Parts: sequence; structure tokens; C-alpha cells
Amino acid sequence: MDNNKQEMKKVLSKTDVLFLAIGAMLGWGWVVLSGNWILEAGSIGAIIAFVIGGLLVTFVGLAYAELASAMPDSGGINYHVNRAMGRKASFIASWAITLGYVSVVTFEAVALPTVVDYLIPNYQTGYLWTIAGWDVYLTWVLIGSVGAILLTILNYIGVKEAAVAQVVLTSAIVLIGLLLVFGSTINGDTSNLDPFFVDGAAGIMGVLIMIPFLFVGFDVIPQVAREANIPGRDVGKILIVSVACAVIFYLMVAFGVSMVLDDEALKSSQLATADAMAAAFGSPIFAKILIIGGICGIVTSWNAFIIGGSRVIYSMAHNGMLPNWFGQLHPKYKTPTNAIVFLGGLAVFAPLLGRPALVWIVDAGGLGIVIAYFLVAVSFIKLRKNEPEMDRPFKAGKSNAIGWLAVIMSFGFIALYMPGMPAALIWPYEWILFAGWAGIGVYFFWQMTREKYQNKEKSEKRRVG
Repeated sequence: MDNNKQEMKKVLSKTDVLFLAIGAMLGWGWVVLSGNWILEAGSIGAIIAFVIGGLLVTFVGLAYAELASAMPDSGGINYHVNRAMGRKASFIASWAITLGYVSVVTFEAVALPTVVDYLIPNYQTGYLWTIAGWDVYLTWVLIGSVGAILLTILNYIGVKEAAVAQVVLTSAIVLIGLLLVFGSTINGDTSNLDPFFVDGAAGIMGVLIMIPFLFVGFDVIPQVAREANIPGRDVGKILIVSVACAVIFYLMVAFGVSMVLDDEALKSSQLATADAMAAAFGSPIFAKILIIGGICGIVTSWNAFIIGGSRVIYSMAHNGMLPNWFGQLHPKYKTPTNAIVFLGGLAVFAPLLGRPALVWIVDAGGLGIVIAYFLVAVSFIKLRKNEPEMDRPFKAGKSNAIGWLAVIMSFGFIALYMPGMPAALIWPYEWILFAGWAGIGVYFFWQMTREKYQNKEKSEKRRVG
């Protein structure tokens, strides 16, 4: 299998890798959540929250960047944590971040038909059932499921093809975002920025807890490092640049919406970013243009997490943590096709659950993501201590300060998901999902460990015999 692993194509350029990460971070949230940010914290408060959140995410990004440059391998987190803390911690980190990737992949399959609701009202027909008060219709399901099939096929036939699509669609998102800022700067009014702050630090914290979900995506870079035809040092640089670009984009959106829509308009808006675009240019056509940008964001995020998630699953199979079936490469396309089909299958199924169930999955996935970040940060510190002579083409500072800041930040975000905290998982649904995923992981780890020792015993018997 290791020989097979070496055959993964090094076809991703610097541009491919950069846009892969940026596109992953610019999903649908910037379209639907901008009004919430401003109402929660005020115009300046929202901007400050993104600056703070961006800095915090950057600490984790720097730790990731050093590890990715030192160990550029497919499914990077699996190898980084394994080398620092061993097999058990590596499995926990990999399985946790896979939950995060699965949550985004399935969420986007539901986000796509939800967006179509805004472009084509009342298109739903073919009632199927109701889940948690949400009516699920056949046409709604088909849009999400067909989208999942098309993206699965795109990733199946090659990472380069998927990366090219990522560059094109991410470019469209950025251009539409710049158009919003241009229109709001020309036609906006600074009086709309009032109130600057809402609820002080509490308001800023309310926006801050959204940051992990909005910025998850830069970590896709270490997962595809083996397929990147670029120097290790550049892998680290690109990761940090991608985070900076996402921070700037979110700041632009928060500023643009604040300049155009006053407090009353924000409270009555369902899609504040789209309404701001329409107000900035005085035409509802521009709202639809922005929604198209949102659709591009859905696809880029979806595409990136199929790529990243499939590589983590693939590496876990190669390290004997998941069944060998997940570790198969296509003989022609050199993609981890079974892992891709697995993720695609989940996305095809997801719209059948309706929108409410997918919110539960996303919240549970957010906890998985920050747990993985925490273990990466700890791995950074341990490897600095245990392997000081390791070749690190990209080095995140001379001291371990970055690592400790990343540990504190990620642990702080983990705490926010605990009972009694602002982002606490909903009992029982979200905790059951998280516990169920953990239970499946425990079974796989136990089963694969047992097989490993059984094979070792057989080898010993053959050797002795």
C-alpha cells in the first residue's frame, strides 16, 4: 500500500493550494450571517471580533504551517500528531477533524437547495416528510443530492480538475465581495455605522464563537501537501496568507453591510449581505448577483472539504486506523476514490434529513474541529521539545510562544461548546451525534488494533515455524 501511496500526483500549484484554502473558508456564512454579526456586536464591534478571531486562528495556522512544511504528507494531521504523541492521539485528532469535514460536506448539500429558495421562491414540490418541524420536499432533496453527485464525480476524476474549479469559483466570490465594498463606499452612509458597539465585550464574544466554523478550511492545506508541487517552506507561507485573505474578506463584508444598512434594515433582513448589495447599487438584480457569489462559496467550501476529508480518511487507512477499503487509489486518476465516494454518499443522503438536523451536525462538527486544533498545537510544542533538529523549512518563531498561544486559543474554543457556555451543544441531539461519532471511532480503533496484533502474531508464528 505504501507504494500505492507514493503514486499520488504532485499536480497542485501555489495558486491551486492558496485558492483551495481561501475557497474553503468563504462558504455561505458571509451571505447569511453578516446581519447577525453587526446586530450582535455593532459595526465596529463585529470588525474587532474578526480581527481578534483572525489572530487567534493565525496562531493555530502558524503551528499547522510549521508541521506541514516539515512533514508534507497526505492527510497531514494524522502524521503530525502520530509523530508527536503516538497512535491513539493521532486517531483522536484525525477522527475529530473528519467529523468537522463531514459536517461541512453534509451542510453544504443542504445549503445549496436553501439558496435556490431565494432565487426561485415556491419551487418546492413532492412532499416527503417533516423532521423537527421542517417539511422536506423531493425537489429540494434532488437539488442537494445532484449537486453532491456532481462534486463527487469532479473529485473522483482528479484533484487538479477540482482545484481548477476552485480557482475559478473563488475568484468570482472575491470579485463580488469587492463589488459590495465598492458600492457601499460610494453610496453608503457613515451614519449607518451607528451603533458602533452592542453589549460591549459580550457582543464581541457572541461573534467570536462563530469564528471556528467560518475559518475552518485553512487546515485543508496540510491534508493535501503531498499532492502540492511546491517547496515545503511555501506550504507554510501559503497557509498563513490564506488565513489573512479570509480575514480581510470577512472584514470587507462586515464594513460594506454596515455602511449600507441601518439597524432597522438589518433587523428586518433575512439575507443582509444580499440586501446591502441591492441597496448599494439601487437594484434587486445586484442582490441576485451576490447570492450567486454565495452559491460559488457553497461549492468551493464543499469541494475543499471533500478533498481534505478524503485525504485524512485515506491516511488513516494507510496507518491501519480504518479498513483498507478507505485507502484505495484509483489506478488512473490517483485519487482516494473510495474515501471520496464515502463522503459523497453522505452528502447525497444529507438533504433527506432537512435543514434542522444538519444544524445539529454542524455544531457537533465544530467541536471536533477545535479538538483537532488543540492536538495539533500540543504536537507542535512536543515536537519542538523532542525533535529540535527536525528540518523545518517554515518555522513559526524561535520560541514555543506560538504553540502555547495556539493551545490556549483552541482549549478556549473547546470550552465554549461545553454546557452552560454561549456555544454549548444542544442536549440531547448534538451530544448524541458527537457521542455516536466518537463511539464509531472507538469501534474502528479497537477493531483495527486487534487485527494489527493478530497479523503480528501470525507473522511471528510463521517466522518461528
